[in-house]
Amino acid sequence: MERADIIAFAAEFDPQPYHLDERAPPTDLTAGLSASGWHICAVFMRMLCDGFLLETACMGSPGIETLKWRRPVRPGDRLRGSSTVIETRPSKSRPDIGIVRFRHQVTNQAGDVVMWMENPVMFARRSP
Repeated sequence: MERADIIAFAAEFDPQPYHLDERAPPTDLTAGLSASGWHICAVFMRMLCDGFLLETACMGSPGIETLKWRRPVRPGDRLRGSSTVIETRPSKSRPDIGIVRFRHQVTNQAGDVVMWMENPVMFARRSP
């Protein structure tokens, strides 16, 4: 995560002081410049797309069930994402769609979890 990218994202989408300035007064959760959680979500979405999603029959997602930001992400942090399938099932209303529930995790260079989430994703199913 580059300092300039953290500030640029925050300036446009999440202009809270601790996302814009290292000298912002500390809060209970932050001290110094940290990336917006929404920035981490956007970065992870890019990881998903580049990693596998664009090569699938993905039909979107009805939403996020759980989203947790666990640690601040700082300039210079290197992030890694992983996804685990925790459930698969056919759609009850549309048998041509399968629902896959994922648990996603983003870690920093030290292996600390900075974000995790669970959500269903819809995929086209093959004809039987």
